Amino acid sequence: MQTSRLFEIIYLLLNKDRITAKELAERFGVSSRTIYRDIDTISIAGIPIYTEKGKGGGISLLPDFVLNKSILSEQEQSEILSALQGLNQIQSAESDKVLQKLSTIFNKTATKWLEVDFSDWSYEQEDYWGNFKIAILKKKIAEFDYYNSYSEKTHRRVEPIQLWFKSRAWYLKAYDLVKQDLRLFKLTRVRNLAITEESFSERDLLSISSDDSPTSPSQENPDINLRLHIKSEMAYRVLDEFAGYVEQQKSDGSYIVSIRWPEDNWIFNTILSFGEYIEVLEPENVRTIIRDKAKKIYEQYS
Repeated sequence: MQTSRLFEIIYLLLNKDRITAKELAERFGVSSRTIYRDIDTISIAGIPIYTEKGKGGGISLLPDFVLNKSILSEQEQSEILSALQGLNQIQSAESDKVLQKLSTIFNKTATKWLEVDFSDWSYEQEDYWGNFKIAILKKKIAEFDYYNSYSEKTHRRVEPIQLWFKSRAWYLKAYDLVKQDLRLFKLTRVRNLAITEESFSERDLLSISSDDSPTSPSQENPDINLRLHIKSEMAYRVLDEFAGYVEQQKSDGSYIVSIRWPEDNWIFNTILSFGEYIEVLEPENVRTIIRDKAKKIYEQYS
């Protein structure tokens, strides 16, 4: 608490010529003696603060003083402001206040080096990310409908723990009150979210066995080794989605990709999303599944 008060005293003095100990004492709800001890602490830290007695007197900083001359290097100031600017982009009201204060203290303008937008390109949807964030911070139980990779809907009641970004998608780590274990939920599969007024206490996650640890939404099925031939027209997607898994780039610009994925509908739909620009080389059963799905699609348009 004292450290926060000291910084706010400096911040106030940077924006005022002088202020009295009585005014500071009333602002912070402490005694004038405590304020004078704070002034001594600030002075010992090397900040040129001084007091003047008598009428018109008070506590002041030397003219043209900025904090960067005493405590933090130029690089340290920039790193702090950059970090706060990043926090500000994920909708932290408190970080915005701190950013404004430290920008004044350091006599710097924070560079807007990052912009984050969690909305979808194609349509407006409920702000699940923001609502889950509130539930995590306030420790409120959440309820929602959830669709698994087979489009089966279940109603979930969870204690939200953490928002997690993995492989170009947002997930919620949460303790499932029905399953009685940790689970991962892909945010795009969440519907009808409601944040309840019911609070929960933080759990001892170390006491939960490794068998109960959160699994990926696709780990219900065994992994398989896939070999794919992807034509050059889809080179941008190879770079986006298969970096590190390219086995060979052929003379015509196409790619041979080898990757290990869990076998489920997500894989089949991903392969089909490449249209005529992809061929499954291995395994044979996946070739058969893709052929049958493509045939059904063709029959719908015949």
